[in-house]
Amino acid sequence: MDLTEGYKEMLKKRLTPKRYTHTIGVAQTAAKLAGMYKVNVTKAHTAGLLHDYAKDMSNEELLDLAIENELMTDDLDVIMPQILHGAVGAFLLEREGIVDDPDILAAIRYHTTGHPDMNDLAKIIYIADYIEPGRDFKGVEKMRKVAYRSLEYGMLSGLDHTLMHLIHSAAYVHPLSIATRNRLIEQLNIKHCN
Repeated sequence: MDLTEGYKEMLKKRLTPKRYTHTIGVAQTAAKLAGMYKVNVTKAHTAGLLHDYAKDMSNEELLDLAIENELMTDDLDVIMPQILHGAVGAFLLEREGIVDDPDILAAIRYHTTGHPDMNDLAKIIYIADYIEPGRDFKGVEKMRKVAYRSLEYGMLSGLDHTLMHLIHSAAYVHPLSIATRNRLIEQLNIKHCN
């Protein structure tokens, strides 16, 4: 059994069937984007498969692991513990000896909030999580088109969608998401000036 099949078997036992189907879609989408943007396709596929490793854990489990292992980045993590599934998943994958690649781990860690220093692999996982074929929300087709034209604009589109949803829901916005968006704007402005 190859590594990918091993990951799939492990995930089938760990995730709900719906979540498992989602991870397959994210992995396939991430591999496609990676091929387009000259990023390691194997790493993108692996990160896509494993990005929700901790998603089906309870809020209490996520919080306990995050506090115990100093994974929290902001006080809001306590109020929104589900956002911790990226950081906890990356931590568990490394601790359990499943993944040791720092790029894959960072992509998994920050796929929920973003991070201002995300590399292209992390951006791909962030946006693939949004646009995988199983996603069906208003604006997803437009977001797919943008992501397949520009990784940066695709990422910005995903962040903007999240922020608008949170604002309309009167929900908290994680500081890392704001910092990520500001860095993207800065990078895009620099790119346009050159």
